[in-house]
Amino acid sequence: MRLYAGNLSYSVSEDELKGAFAACGKVESVTIIMDKRTGNSKGFGFVEMPDRAEAEKAIKELNGKDIGGRAIVVNEARPKVDRM
Repeated sequence: MRLYAGNLSYSVSEDELKGAFAACGKVESVTIIMDKRTGNSKGFGFVEMPDRAEAEKAIKELNGKDIGGRAIVVNEARPKVDRM
C-alpha cells in the first residue's frame, strides 16, 4: 500500500521517515520529493508498505504525530494524475 506523508519538516531525512514507519511494520521504500531547482525537500513524500494492515496501522498511529517539529499528515496516496 502506498502512503502519502505530508507536512514534513524540510530537515527530515528518508531514513528518519523510514524509522518512524518501520515501528508499524515492514517498509519497502521511502521517497521524499525534492525540488528540482533547489534540491530542497518539498515537505512531502511517499512510503510503500507491502502489508495493508500494517499500512493502516501506520496511518492511525502516525497521522498527526510530531516528527522533526511538525505534526505530519499520513493517508493513503491517491493515484498519480497525468498533467497536460
